[in-house]
Amino acid sequence: MLFNTPEFIIFFISVLAIISCIKFRRFQHLFLVGASYFFFYFSNNFLITLLIFSTLLDFYVGKAIFTAKDKKRKKILLISSLAGNLGLLGFFKYADFGISQINNITESLGIPEITSLGLILPIGISFYTFQTISYTVEIYRGKLEPSKSLWEFALFVSFFPQLVAGPILRASHFLPQLREKISNNNITSSLRTITIHDASLRFGISLMAIGFFKKMFFADNIAPMANEIFNVPYGLESFSVMLGAIAFGVQIYCDFSGYSDIAIGAATILGFHIPANFNKPYFAVSPVDFWRRWHISLSTWLRDYLYIPLGGNRKGNSRTYVNLITVMFLGGLWHGASWNFVIWGLMHGVYLAVQKLITNKFPSLKNSKFLKTRTGKIISILITQYFIFMTWLAFRVEDFDALSYVLYKYVIWDFATSATLQILSHNIIPITLIVVFFILNYISYRKNIVKSLSEMKITHWAIILFGIMILILFFYDLSPNEFIYFRF
Repeated sequence: MLFNTPEFIIFFISVLAIISCIKFRRFQHLFLVGASYFFFYFSNNFLITLLIFSTLLDFYVGKAIFTAKDKKRKKILLISSLAGNLGLLGFFKYADFGISQINNITESLGIPEITSLGLILPIGISFYTFQTISYTVEIYRGKLEPSKSLWEFALFVSFFPQLVAGPILRASHFLPQLREKISNNNITSSLRTITIHDASLRFGISLMAIGFFKKMFFADNIAPMANEIFNVPYGLESFSVMLGAIAFGVQIYCDFSGYSDIAIGAATILGFHIPANFNKPYFAVSPVDFWRRWHISLSTWLRDYLYIPLGGNRKGNSRTYVNLITVMFLGGLWHGASWNFVIWGLMHGVYLAVQKLITNKFPSLKNSKFLKTRTGKIISILITQYFIFMTWLAFRVEDFDALSYVLYKYVIWDFATSATLQILSHNIIPITLIVVFFILNYISYRKNIVKSLSEMKITHWAIILFGIMILILFFYDLSPNEFIYFRF
């Protein structure tokens, strides 16, 4: 069920209506679990069994880890959880990719091909798998107590606003919200009554409106130009490649952050706080800063459950560089079974390693007065974003030869302009939207637009929301486009 469809709007309003009418807290939480499963079933049909499998596996393994006295037994149980979750993810996401790679090798040896399994990628599997893994790891580390009921854990895993494409939830953040007391009493085990408050409603609706605006006004109307440029990348001029990189960079940000805004806004209306997943990433002043601002729930997950266990920066500089590249390689592979995602991840890994190398060689740069000035920050942003937008080429162009060509053109400029001017001439609307996006992005960097919008007088707030809706409908072609991160 896509967020940008009438079906979701009807579904969400129905959920709010039922929860508002029935105040019995046990019913509310069981109803939310049922609604979340219906939401997932609507999108994935029988593949909901995988979600149920992950839920049951980690609920019972988590309890067993917590009660186990022997450290060896705890480790065996954790390994069984990792094997079950990663095995499921690996099979559905990478089995056909692995078969195709084996066939490429054996073809030259005259060995018969292995038949592809033709597997369907279950929507959201990368996200809920990471959520349940973090749950069992935190229990193993002694930082979290297991869920007291299966229904509570099921809601954590399947919570519909963020189920399909994140943000990736942490049990330590979400579960306490379910257990909050209704009033100041000593009952600590009772589930929270879901009450829709005016402030949360207005903020949530405002955030959802901004999310729909990003996706349906910006991303979906910039996408045709990005597709036109990269559908046949051979022969592109350097400036055309750069234009395509900018277009796709804006598209994927508006698409993915738009989804996150809708998810966080919907959760806010229901009374749940989900941490922000984006924080103005195109104002990042370094590769490290970019990953503090882009897909924050994934970058912090990779830090806590991969980078630090690998040794982080505690085992010398050389090991730190290897760890950074390894983690980003795996982060790229997590995005999909394709070599272009691996290259994308490796590029980011190299960026992070090079930044670490430079700061190690020149520690005075950390306290450079120039880099803290307005001019220094602008230069840092421009240099950083030049390299960040170069990685979007690897994310967008799947063919290796075509990717090699566009990367070459992006770095080595040919200064040709005729084809680029032609692209500009018949893409006036997407170009205008890109310019408007950067203007609004700068305004949002200086001011919290959502907070300001939600705190307006009710009439002004309603007028602006109505204007946003009109702009969306004016460009809506009645064929909703899937969110990019649904593929992962």
